[in-house]
Amino acid sequence: MTTLPLGQQSAYPDQYDPSVLFPISRAENRLKLKLLENQTLPFVGVDIWNAFELSWLNSKGKPQIALAEFQVPADSPNMIESKSFKLYLNSLNNVRFEDESALRETLITDLSRVAGSKIATRIFLPETIAKKGMQEMSGVLMDRLDIEIDPSLAADSTLLEVNADFGPIEQCLVSHLLKSNCPVTGQPDWASIQIRYQGRPILEEGLLRYLIGFRQLGEFHEHCVETIFTDIKRQCKPEKLSVYARYTRRGGLDINPFRTDHNAPWPENTRHARQ
Repeated sequence: MTTLPLGQQSAYPDQYDPSVLFPISRAENRLKLKLLENQTLPFVGVDIWNAFELSWLNSKGKPQIALAEFQVPADSPNMIESKSFKLYLNSLNNVRFEDESALRETLITDLSRVAGSKIATRIFLPETIAKKGMQEMSGVLMDRLDIEIDPSLAADSTLLEVNADFGPIEQCLVSHLLKSNCPVTGQPDWASIQIRYQGRPILEEGLLRYLIGFRQLGEFHEHCVETIFTDIKRQCKPEKLSVYARYTRRGGLDINPFRTDHNAPWPENTRHARQ
């Protein structure tokens, strides 16, 4: 059995090495959510990765730097383990590419092989990203609620309730208080989360308490978002639901999972203040 590189001492490769990429099956966590492999998933979506430390050599051997965006489909069989992703990107530092297109094709080929589905990527010069700026998630900020909470309590989906006295509404709720922990190293993972839905109003206090309950959970980013999506869908039964989390970066990478049950547009990949 291949050992997960996360949490292990690793030598960063100085030569191109796509073999360091490590897949993590999505199936195990989805079985925990009672999503059977032969069932149609209750959502579609994408995991948006941003790489801030991409570097390679041009045809003359001159180092190049850029930022890259990678989109991994939520229905791909595998996620890409983050440390192996960092090792792989660093293995490109001393590799010559004829042009940016050749680099892009290499990235797509290698990452698609590990994910088990075709991924998409875009490469940006730093000045291009700077011009885009930053923007906070839009929506009603639940963090304004002055409530007493025991932060040691685990996430409890029974806290998710709707106000049955009101008919369906469209609403967007936001919190910057989502935190979970790496399931291997225990390192904290911080995120902002945006929940868009159509249905009876979700009680904000219960939803915020539920989200804060992830503070002690050891789970990958993608799994956290799918758990939140599935719990809200089951408990609150919205007609439409989208869940989007933007995590702060670690080791030059951030991961931003998005899940939706309808034909919602993929979110803009816009950084916020903590990213």
